[in-house]
Amino acid sequence: MPTLVKFALFGGIFLLVSAFAFRGWLDHGADIFLALAQNGMAWCL
Repeated sequence: MPTLVKFALFGGIFLLVSAFAFRGWLDHGADIFLALAQNGMAWCL
């Protein structure tokens, strides 16, 4: 497998995982922050 194809494949996988993580943060970010605030860990971010 050529090197360029490997970089494109891994780059695409990384982009897909990052997009899902960002979407999850948009959907649940406030809940995550509220849970951390209730435990006193919100300012550790």
